[in-house]
Amino acid sequence: MSPTQWDFPVELCCRPMAFVTLTGLDVVYNAVHRAVWDAFCANRRADRVPISFKVLPGDHEYPKCRPKRTSYEWYIPKGILKTGWMNKHLNLVPALVVVFYELDWDEPQWKEKQSECATRVEIVRQSLQGRNTKVAVVLIQKKTPLPPGEDVIASERAAALCNACELSGKSLFVLPHTDHLVGYIIRLENAFYEHAQTYYYTEIRRVKSHKEFLNKTTHQLLFVRHQFKIAFFSELKQDTQNALKNYRTAYNLVHELRAHETNILEIKTMAGFINYKICRLCFQHNTPLDAIAQFRKHIDLCKKKIGSAELAFEHAAWMSKQFQAFGDLFDEAIKLGLTAIQTQNPGFYYQQAAYYAQERKQVAKALCNHEASVTYPNPDPLETQAGVLDFYGQRSWRQGILSFDLSDPEKEKVGILAIQLKERSVVHSEVIITLLSNAVAQFKKYKCPRMKSHLMVQMGEEYYYAKDYTKALKLLDYVMCDYRSEGWWTLLTSILTTALKCSYLMAQLKDYITYSLELLGRASTLKDDQKSRIEKNLINVLMNESPDPEPDCDILAVKTAQKLWADRISLAGSNVFTIGVQDFVPFVQCKAKFHFHAPSFHVDVPVQFDVYLKADCPHPIRFSKLCISFNNQEYNQFCVIEEASKASDVLENLTQGKMCLVPGKTRKFLFKFVAKTEDVGKKIEITSVDLVLGSEAGRCVVLNWQGGGGDAASAQEALQASRSFKRRPRLPDSEVHWDGIVIQASTMIISRVPNVSVHLRHDPPALTNEMYCLVVTVQSHEKTLIRDVKLTLEKTLYVRCGTVGSRMFLVYVSYLINTTIEGKEIVCKCHKFEHLERVYADIPFLLMTDLLSASPWALTIVSSELQLAPSMTPMDQLESQVDRGENVAHSPSLAEGRVICICFVVSWTSAMDSIPVISTVITLPHVIVENIPLHVNADLPSFGRVRESLPVRYHLQNKTDLVQDVEISVEPSDAFMFSGLKQIRLRILPGTEQEMLYNFYPLMAGYQQLPSLNINLLRFPNFTNQLLRRFIPTSIFVKVRLRHFLTGVSASASLLPMNIQD
Repeated sequence: MSPTQWDFPVELCCRPMAFVTLTGLDVVYNAVHRAVWDAFCANRRADRVPISFKVLPGDHEYPKCRPKRTSYEWYIPKGILKTGWMNKHLNLVPALVVVFYELDWDEPQWKEKQSECATRVEIVRQSLQGRNTKVAVVLIQKKTPLPPGEDVIASERAAALCNACELSGKSLFVLPHTDHLVGYIIRLENAFYEHAQTYYYTEIRRVKSHKEFLNKTTHQLLFVRHQFKIAFFSELKQDTQNALKNYRTAYNLVHELRAHETNILEIKTMAGFINYKICRLCFQHNTPLDAIAQFRKHIDLCKKKIGSAELAFEHAAWMSKQFQAFGDLFDEAIKLGLTAIQTQNPGFYYQQAAYYAQERKQVAKALCNHEASVTYPNPDPLETQAGVLDFYGQRSWRQGILSFDLSDPEKEKVGILAIQLKERSVVHSEVIITLLSNAVAQFKKYKCPRMKSHLMVQMGEEYYYAKDYTKALKLLDYVMCDYRSEGWWTLLTSILTTALKCSYLMAQLKDYITYSLELLGRASTLKDDQKSRIEKNLINVLMNESPDPEPDCDILAVKTAQKLWADRISLAGSNVFTIGVQDFVPFVQCKAKFHFHAPSFHVDVPVQFDVYLKADCPHPIRFSKLCISFNNQEYNQFCVIEEASKASDVLENLTQGKMCLVPGKTRKFLFKFVAKTEDVGKKIEITSVDLVLGSEAGRCVVLNWQGGGGDAASAQEALQASRSFKRRPRLPDSEVHWDGIVIQASTMIISRVPNVSVHLRHDPPALTNEMYCLVVTVQSHEKTLIRDVKLTLEKTLYVRCGTVGSRMFLVYVSYLINTTIEGKEIVCKCHKFEHLERVYADIPFLLMTDLLSASPWALTIVSSELQLAPSMTPMDQLESQVDRGENVAHSPSLAEGRVICICFVVSWTSAMDSIPVISTVITLPHVIVENIPLHVNADLPSFGRVRESLPVRYHLQNKTDLVQDVEISVEPSDAFMFSGLKQIRLRILPGTEQEMLYNFYPLMAGYQQLPSLNINLLRFPNFTNQLLRRFIPTSIFVKVRLRHFLTGVSASASLLPMNIQD
């Protein structure tokens, strides 16, 4: 049988419409007739009646009507439904034949024209040969007719024409060819539709009348056939409710038939047809749950009706088609407005159709594995005289034979062999891929990512079986990222194994190396012997040799691949492959870490960091080179380790080499270099770590880690390690726990620590408006001479204070000194300045700058700008105003980082001369950034009033990745009464915020101390209340009660006139 035998017939899937033929129209040579035909067919909107029109000649021969059967007593049906019956009533046998004839009422030769018209009608009736098809006549006239009753001649001639043609008055129509042609055509269509409905009603009654002659013993097939015909005619009549009712009855009758191996295919075929009709009508009636229930019932009834064991693949193909057809119906209904959901959408039905298509492929592979000597039977048992089967679902070599006993077993055997040999030519993978593609599109539409990924893996595997390795790799590569990110290592290993086979069969060097690296890694669930084989193949590729074939590959594909690998070896090309490992999980792990978690290094101290490497492959492996790259490339030359080795040494079990990695052991490499003085105040960052496997004599693979290391699984593993309560085993002092190593890829270079002391001598107290004397003494404790000493203040100075209060004086001292580091002499600039020592990440702080001119001449400040570090973000717009010595205020917020450095850029020019603007960059003192476990901020009004409620909200935000146990208590104040939780213990989840609400009740006016909020963190005992005071206000200004004040004023005003009067 042909591969498309399981497709439903077109006439079953289309929407049945009344079939009307038009005769007497010359649409080729007559312009009027062509306009009439176009009005019938062109631009048919949904509101027009459902009619299928066809132009035929007047003497067209319609299918002959068989003689009417008067009795069914000795009649034995040969099948359920003929293959041509639906098409016959959709496209061959019309419900109405319309005869078009050009004739006006005032035609001079009326008699001759009337006779000719009657002859045409008679010819049509003769060609219908006793069918119940209706006949109508349409007169095409040039003039617009008068209203009924006003044209006496027209009435008389119309009656005469009806008598001559033997037509009723309702079957004669007039079509004026005027500007309103379309309007007349629509009215004609409605009249034709009524005639067609009458015809189909008559046909339904005719079929029903046959039931009286049937019996349940020999005419079971006829019961199904007649019920199907009634339902189909009801659809043509557009009576979909009755059609659905009769289809349901027909479906039940089908399953009452006695099933046997000889007729099981016909029963399943008709059950599938009727089920399709029922589901289609349920969707059309907007009852999708009924459609789904019907389909589930259909599958439950039919899934075990397999039939012949030698043709079991046919049952799988039939099941696949049932699910695919229902998926198509479901999708069509959605396009027409039905709403689907994640758990009930067409994707599930396409997926199940693909599952049965895969089962068909497997069963066919087992049943159709004939030897090459077996040839196709001749003559072909699947061929018929007419080219098509007489009845749906029957075998071509025994059509119409309903006996359960096989009369010719040899003929049956030859027919089964022909079907099996035909099945071998079916491209199963193409069928499966199409269904999976439909399912993927649906799951993507309804946002089901895991289902989509699962089916894409199956599509990739089918492309692999179909030997389309390029598309297979493309799909598998796409889904690998999802499985890596979610940690599905077993599934990832299976996908990688298939991808490795594809890359081998295509001789794709880089892909083959990449997949091999990952299959050797910790994410792979392969056994050690499989990993050893892959490792050996990887080394062969690096030595410019062909790898061994992957297991379970097609023999012919392997031979082709071996030729491709030989060509790869002989062709000269690039032998260096750089592979970024941040997107997959290689067999080598890497972590870079600066010493002591140092946030910064002084410029006179060597910068030191470690690179840790760990191999997960089954055997020790030797690398040839390790190099580190920085954002300042001048340091790259100091961080290279290289070991000369032959290509054959890569897998030797030598554990003494400095570049040899032993599986499961952590190897540490120490690097040290001297920072440049120009980098003071700048961040030094590791941009990449490169590890070279192989040698230039063969092929080199450069494993590239971005930043300080880490691959696709590192973040997830680090999170699991931080949450784990498992005690780590004790290791020797020379070894470290891999999970305990934290990547730190950046540090800051800060200025040398000054070795000077600054003393400020004065005799307090200072009086208001007194010229108070201050003496600054700078004493050097350096071992060598210092030079270029600069003080921002003179040694002796006088200060005049105009207001009472305490004052703070900051002294800035800077100098240069020569120092030697690692045998290299550098010039260090040192400065001493009392300043804010630390700020906190993600917590806003205020930065104020004072600009003082040391020039004896006037300067014009054009503009000033504050340049923030990359790790800082401003809380508001950065504005800088310099006018008469005013302060410059900024409030940036730190995003992350340990040390920040800020530059202040001043653009100035001389006030006397017209010279270009000069920009001076001033590096402000650096600040250490620390993380804070809990941030507290208060939301309260700017002031309060005596004896009025003052709501205060405290917001506690957990800044860590741990659950915080927080103890909160509020100490009372003499100036306030309050309501709220005085003492509480609560837990705050990572990254979340807890709100505490208190109502304070002020008792006295003035600046008053708020009730003190005390917080104790059980996980962080160093978190003190002194630190808490920096974030929340401790006092508030309380105003007098306004109501009492106004009442007192009113009382005084009313008493005053009374005193005057007295």
